[in-house]
Amino acid sequence: MSDIAIKVEDLGKLYRLGEVGTGTISHDLNRWVAKIRGKEDPFAKIGESNNRTQKGNSDYVWALQDVNFEVKQGEVMGIIGRNGAGKSTLLKLLSKVTQPSKGSIKVNGRIASLLEVGTGFHPEMTGRENIFLNGAIMGMTKREIKAKFDEIVDFAGVDRYVDTPVKRYSSGMYVRLAFAVAAHLEPEILIVDEVLAVGDAEFQKKCIGKMKDVSVNDGRTVLFVSHNMDSISHLCNRGLLLVNGHLDRLGHINEVIKGYLATYEELGTERSFNNHDLPGNEFAKLLSVRVFSKDSERLFFDMSDDIFVEIKYIDTNPINKNTAIIHIKDIKGNTLFATNEFNNESWEDYHNGEIAIITAVCQIPKEFLTEGKYSVLAAIGSYSPNIVHALVDDVVGFTVTDKGDSRTSKRNTTGTWPGLVRPYLEWTIKKDAYVG
Repeated sequence: MSDIAIKVEDLGKLYRLGEVGTGTISHDLNRWVAKIRGKEDPFAKIGESNNRTQKGNSDYVWALQDVNFEVKQGEVMGIIGRNGAGKSTLLKLLSKVTQPSKGSIKVNGRIASLLEVGTGFHPEMTGRENIFLNGAIMGMTKREIKAKFDEIVDFAGVDRYVDTPVKRYSSGMYVRLAFAVAAHLEPEILIVDEVLAVGDAEFQKKCIGKMKDVSVNDGRTVLFVSHNMDSISHLCNRGLLLVNGHLDRLGHINEVIKGYLATYEELGTERSFNNHDLPGNEFAKLLSVRVFSKDSERLFFDMSDDIFVEIKYIDTNPINKNTAIIHIKDIKGNTLFATNEFNNESWEDYHNGEIAIITAVCQIPKEFLTEGKYSVLAAIGSYSPNIVHALVDDVVGFTVTDKGDSRTSKRNTTGTWPGLVRPYLEWTIKKDAYVG
């Protein structure tokens, strides 16, 4: 295993739904007896696959099951998959935040993990103190941390606040400092979840460059989780795709991305939720989401079609005024735009302070989206305070095509065009006589 940084064999993680721990003393006792006798966990046999879109028949679910792969030293591995596929569970197992239910993980070297905002930080301690604390946790000496201290602070851009308790930091400042610590204290393996999305575009670009640098120049191993396929394709050379807790594809990053993008074809244009398991909380619950045109509900829309996105939800929040929110995302996971239905003038008219079922419809004008596949993130939130009550990513999907029927010969714009959107914009032309 000299050139192997991580080796995973038959890895599995079993959870009991709706319980903290294993549920009952009898279950724990049965598990303990089976372990002493060298037998399989008896409740693992009834565990179901982790498909978040279907109602299961068992209280046990495999967040991960039968996962096998190796990561070589100096390799940058991208881990991709839809929400709920098991990506974060895998990273927590690799980081030893939780223990596997079965299988083994062999790691060659120290691991630095950045799994969520503020990982490993003590809120009452200053940025300076947390740098030394995290370095000590990773096995660094005080001298080694001091040698890297100025570089860490400069990269994070928090020099002015380094002696301020991190509980006063914004989420972006948290991530800046956490990533700087993880990347600069020279771990052999760096594990980064999607927390970089909290930072601004400039910092995300800076982080991608740093991860590439520590891999190419320092020979360190990087595992990177993201829904942004542009970042994954630029940074990673190999990847693995998780689908419902199973390893679906492993290999060159371009082939793995193709497999991930193919899963978007499985999204339908309508999604209704089970009445006993509605996404949301006591203030709002999501009932259904659908995409349709004026004449029909369908998977494919021509560029000449107005596209409508409908969100139906239960509103029980008369004080803070809920609003339906959608994000339209392209096939690479980039959010093209976000919009919401909140309207101060009309809100009181349809709510009147009572529990209500709200149907909110957003119209995407024709000749706005370019050709391609799209997915919808649907959410219900309020802005006073700023809270998200219900959110489902990739809830429905649709495809925009260009048949060219609505395009006149004067607007010869058929074919594939670059860009994320493709609006028809008015031009004015002025013609002057040429004087040679």
